[in-house]
Amino acid sequence: MELPDFAVWMFVCLCASVVGYPNGKVREACTSMVPCHGGSPQLLPEHAITVNVTEFKPGDNIEVHLSGPDFEGFFIQARDAEHLDSPAVGSFVLADRRRSQLLTCGRTKNSAVSHTSKAKKKDIKVYWVAPGDAPKHVQFLATVVKKYRIFWVKIPGPVISQPGVLSPTPPLHATSEAMPTSRPISYISKPFSASSCGIMKFCIRNPTNCDPGSASCFFLSFQQKESSVFIEMSGPSEGYLAFAFSHDQWMGGDDAYLCVNEDHRVHVSTARLRERSHPLLDAENALEDVSWRLADGVLQCSFRRNIRLPAYKGRFNLDTSYYILLADGEASEGGLLHKHRRQPLVSDGLYNVTGPPQDIGGSRAPRLIKAHGALMFVAWITTVSIGVIVARFFKPVWSHSFLLGKELWFQVHRMLMLTTVMLTSISFVLPFVYRGGWSQQAGFHPYLGCAVMALTIFQPLMAGFRPSRHAPRRQLFNWFHWSTGTTARILAVVTMFLGMDLPALDLPDPWDTYAMIGFVAWHVGTDVLLEIHSYCLVRKAELIEDDRVQILQSLTSAEAEGRLFKQIVLTIYVCGNIVFLVAFLIAINQV
Repeated sequence: MELPDFAVWMFVCLCASVVGYPNGKVREACTSMVPCHGGSPQLLPEHAITVNVTEFKPGDNIEVHLSGPDFEGFFIQARDAEHLDSPAVGSFVLADRRRSQLLTCGRTKNSAVSHTSKAKKKDIKVYWVAPGDAPKHVQFLATVVKKYRIFWVKIPGPVISQPGVLSPTPPLHATSEAMPTSRPISYISKPFSASSCGIMKFCIRNPTNCDPGSASCFFLSFQQKESSVFIEMSGPSEGYLAFAFSHDQWMGGDDAYLCVNEDHRVHVSTARLRERSHPLLDAENALEDVSWRLADGVLQCSFRRNIRLPAYKGRFNLDTSYYILLADGEASEGGLLHKHRRQPLVSDGLYNVTGPPQDIGGSRAPRLIKAHGALMFVAWITTVSIGVIVARFFKPVWSHSFLLGKELWFQVHRMLMLTTVMLTSISFVLPFVYRGGWSQQAGFHPYLGCAVMALTIFQPLMAGFRPSRHAPRRQLFNWFHWSTGTTARILAVVTMFLGMDLPALDLPDPWDTYAMIGFVAWHVGTDVLLEIHSYCLVRKAELIEDDRVQILQSLTSAEAEGRLFKQIVLTIYVCGNIVFLVAFLIAINQV
């Protein structure tokens, strides 16, 4: 959970699903024929199955026709009419390959038919080929999906028999009636309360200590009542809210719970998460006392579940410690979830929600990524920028001041640049440690970051081979040194712009963009001011004297006169950089 890319989520089901596969590849649904859409099937079918015969012999081709109001998905099988839970029998032949496709269920090739896309259709025609070992009576069954939450399971079709065989017992008139119906739903009358957090409830709030009644507060609470836990979840979302229990801080093998806004009604369901892929919704719902509310852009839902659910595969026991992940995102028509646009909230440790009540926060950015961003900001907002200003404008100001046998400006410049190399190198490694390798989800940011790292290492290596001040190649060195440094700084700023909005950090919008633009303008403005100041000093020296030797002497005198001005500008510049840095560090700490 980029969750996710809890990172992670889309409401496209990958288990026992029909419409969950828009392309109709639904082999996992062969046995149950049940879409795992987190709801219950409709009871009264609107669609009908018809055939062109009442009797058949092995090898016969029988026309099967499914028709009714517009539908998106379907799944057709033939089964032993006296044992409808048995595997599919016989095989199918397509009449329209554009709208239908053959699937293999079990060991029988082409034993089922499904849709090829979500395009609406009113009827489907296929042909069933009776096998040599066909049962005495065969019944056709169909699952039909009108849209994501509206579907019928195992709609019964006609029963056909082999010649001379007695009629079977009455067929199942509406298989959908055998499916479990939805549990009673009630409505929440007001926002949740955090007054019992840490006293009677285990709570997670983001931002920390926020009021769940506000339009910006993500709230999740657990309250144990005997052998069950009552759960409340709310947050600013018009699509979905979801949380999961996890053994680690990564999406995969997790026990998840989703509250989805579909057509201004909230559906609550359970799911399992496997790595950075779509949630696997459960056909059976283990939740009780489900309630929900939608008001002022805030989605609320509550429900109860037993601490232990041995009969439900994938449900964790709640008397054990887990990481807790909380995500939100958009949902389109039909309850289809889209990937969350920002990193899920992750608890900072393992917690037992049935243990002593606590009131905790969480973070949407992993600590290693926070450290990566903080170190890069320190390096490229403060140490590099100040080091460049010192080297460019303070040679004549500090030319007669020495530190450890070297001119003061050079020692300050070298110290700041080596600090930059050290901070950048440490920061560069952290995302690889966090991801365990290269990230395919970060766009151009890692590529530019590698380029910045290469230039950062190359710059001091090149400086180590610096020619003497009066050597013929000194001018060439100066040009390469300046161009490499300038390129690294430009790429670093671009890389930071891209990194601030990645899901793993995602600083507040649009504040982060404006702040970075402000820093660039601040640095460029200071640079331009000092350039203008230096130009004015040169012009002043040229006007004073015409003799070249005296020009240089006057220039030195003029530079000395401008020392106070430059020192004041440098002081203000350093203070400004610190302000920008502190602002970014505070923002990083709060995500």
